[in-house]
Amino acid sequence: DVSSKTCLIVDDMVDTAGTLCKASVALKDHGAKVVIAYATHPVLSGKAIQNIEKSALNELVVTDTIELNEEAKKCKKVRQLSVSNLLAESIIRVHTEESLSSLFTE
Repeated sequence: DVSSKTCLIVDDMVDTAGTLCKASVALKDHGAKVVIAYATHPVLSGKAIQNIEKSALNELVVTDTIELNEEAKKCKKVRQLSVSNLLAESIIRVHTEESLSSLFTE
């Protein structure tokens, strides 16, 4: 039962956002109040932004592994987070033979 809850969708990438948009509708149809999706790679090709804008999705949070085009940057439902500090710290820890797992437990 998802009623009166925020539901999260997690994926590795979003291309045209068709499946993501269908999933957001299904969750809302089953009572979800808010649907937020997280994806690592925002390919966002074709009509992805139009699909997202007219979808039941409340927000799509992506990383900066792929630069957003201008249309995506203007979309109020898309928020981009930087992974540069995480990648830099990971490289340093591998080089100095320190723990990577502690990055995710602190």
